[in-house]
Amino acid sequence: MVSQDKTTQAPGLRRELKARHLTMIAIGGSIGTGLFVASGATISQAGPGGALLSYMLIGLMVYFLMTSLGELAAYMPVSGSFATYGQQYVEEGFGFALGWNYWYNWAVTIAVDLVASQLVMNYWFPDT
Repeated sequence: MVSQDKTTQAPGLRRELKARHLTMIAIGGSIGTGLFVASGATISQAGPGGALLSYMLIGLMVYFLMTSLGELAAYMPVSGSFATYGQQYVEEGFGFALGWNYWYNWAVTIAVDLVASQLVMNYWFPDT
């Protein structure tokens, strides 16, 4: 049964995510499928030490990026994320282009995820 409080609230943003939720969203969003698809090529080109060093360097950069986005989200809690931040702090056209680039990124990511799942399935089930 739905409580009376939930049905009378106006729609909008609510701050109900805990720190652990935000941490897992940030880790999941920054790792992605590329870790599984490109690890073999990275290890064959750079070796295990070079791959580990490069992953640590990129991980440090991703940490700083996600920390900055977290600070912006705490300072300016709006829907639209970094496209809104680009529109607000740089230029309106920049925010527009950033939003469409983000959409294109996810459109391509869906295709990469499908290819990665096919590669994994082909490895584990080679006869089918």
